[in-house]
Amino acid sequence: MNQAKFADPFSQFAAIFQQYKLPGFDVTAILESRRKDVEALAAANQVAFGGMQALRDKQLEILRRALSELEVIAQQLEASPQKLSFDATEVVQRALRDGLADMEDIARTTQQTQAEAYALVAQRMDDALKELKASLARPAS
Repeated sequence: MNQAKFADPFSQFAAIFQQYKLPGFDVTAILESRRKDVEALAAANQVAFGGMQALRDKQLEILRRALSELEVIAQQLEASPQKLSFDATEVVQRALRDGLADMEDIARTTQQTQAEAYALVAQRMDDALKELKASLARPAS
């Protein structure tokens, strides 16, 4: 199938609707507004996807760090099972501190991503409202 033929569906719709003269409807403006809606949603999805990738990366970092710490502990146990060179209470406290810091970082990343995506959609909604007001203010031709 020829993919270039379907590259811009909005121009295809515009061509179809231009055949019909509808009084009071600016088909080109309506289709342009819908194109902007789709672009805003695509941008919001890209932001959300970027946020998911950042969360994935953070989770991988947490996992690698935890496995590295476990490896060190396992090596110490293997070398000298009777005499541990670390304080278990300190290890647990550090793990809890690190876990809390990681949760805060994940929450901050999630909040930032959601705020960015919402801002994109909210801006498009504001622009669409302005476009609607402008189209209603224009005299019918």
